[in-house]
Amino acid sequence: MEKYEIIGKVIKKKEFSKLPFIDIELAYKHFEKRQVSCEEKIRLTRELLHKVFGAFSSKKLLSPKSKDFEWILRKHLSTRERLTYYEDVYARIFNDTKEKISVFDLGAGINGFSYRFFPRQVDYVGVESVGQLVELMNTYFKENKFSGKAIHLSLFNLDKLKEVIKNKKTKKVIFLFKVVDSLESLEENYSKKLLTELVPLADKVVVSFATKSMISRKSFKVKRNWIIDFIKDNFNVLDDFEIGGERYVSFTRNLSH
Repeated sequence: MEKYEIIGKVIKKKEFSKLPFIDIELAYKHFEKRQVSCEEKIRLTRELLHKVFGAFSSKKLLSPKSKDFEWILRKHLSTRERLTYYEDVYARIFNDTKEKISVFDLGAGINGFSYRFFPRQVDYVGVESVGQLVELMNTYFKENKFSGKAIHLSLFNLDKLKEVIKNKKTKKVIFLFKVVDSLESLEENYSKKLLTELVPLADKVVVSFATKSMISRKSFKVKRNWIIDFIKDNFNVLDDFEIGGERYVSFTRNLSH
């Protein structure tokens, strides 16, 4: 069975049917040379994709009905645990400017539904690989006449991603909320490459990491020093704080480099 045939079978499962090809291909490469059956490669690829893209999602979000924004945020594990703290998080992130801002939320999931928690109006762009979530967010923005849109794009399509960010002329803030681990699952050290390319394009970048398990709420032993040290060594750290089991590090380009 050829690679493209295997990938074709992978995406027959609904939750993977609207993922960009590049994401599926990166997942498949982990098992392409393994001496196992094609069926096992399909299973392993789906398992990795579920870990990267499906672990935070509820199947109810793949068949959306008319529900309010808080109901939606509660159905996504990542945003559910952030729900109580959105106002505090955004107030701290946006406390240093009153200018018009464009927010680029990379690997957004359904974080666009938190638009109401921004301390003021922003021009929001959510970049997400799961096509069903993109459609869900765009419907929400349209119905509420918010200045927001979601784009169906892989974070591994770096050239296109840079183009999207460069197109905005206002002050730019980039979110990477709980995205680093997923990126590293598909391509080792890609997070460093991504930050190196994107930080110079923005006025501020905010990376977050879970510090507690979403299910048991126990603290993680993993400190992710490799990426924290990379940020401190290469960029100018503006803030580093923890709210609600999530650590946020905001930084900007280092003008001395």
